[in-house]
Amino acid sequence: MVQPLLTPSQREQLLANGRRTARGEEIDPPPVVKLFMPDGPGTWLLTELDPMEPTRAFGLCDPGLSSPELGYVCLLEVAALRGRLRLPVERDLHFRADRPLSAYAAEAQVAGRITV
Repeated sequence: MVQPLLTPSQREQLLANGRRTARGEEIDPPPVVKLFMPDGPGTWLLTELDPMEPTRAFGLCDPGLSSPELGYVCLLEVAALRGRLRLPVERDLHFRADRPLSAYAAEAQVAGRITV
């Protein structure tokens, strides 16, 4: 059985952060969820979902091109990705954010990839 990319509680936290951004708040929350390709280089640290388009997520995105950047990604497109062994993207069950997204982004820029 394939696990969903987001748990209900993660989805709600991502939407809550998205609503704050939609209201014009400048926020820098810790990532709510880490998605990764178990057989490929892609990694995403997500902090919010667009409340008007809840398949559109914001976070630190690194599809494996050595150029991690902050931006939006379509969760439907992420869910459709497959690595070299054709495995789907997974949610990291053990990931626990310990700092704001900006700190992960700064580290990723130096390393050329997301390092958690």
